[in-house]
Amino acid sequence: MSSASVGGSSSSKRPLVIALGVIGVVAIIVGILWFVGAAPSFLNIGSHVKHGGHDFRGGAAIVVGLGALVYAWFVNKKSR
Repeated sequence: MSSASVGGSSSSKRPLVIALGVIGVVAIIVGILWFVGAAPSFLNIGSHVKHGGHDFRGGAAIVVGLGALVYAWFVNKKSR
């Protein structure tokens, strides 16, 4: 395997790593906002759950955010 092919593969995965990182950070921030009850109103549109749903949604958002960050880390580590 030549170094040119390795360099090309790492640069092609860079947008994926950046997108996963941004999604992960935003999901964690939204999860924290849901836990404290300060989520923006547009995130609650269509929500029929009035009480208790914020904890579940906040937890799910944090799990998704952490998953995205871990996957971005693995993709970045493999591309080096």
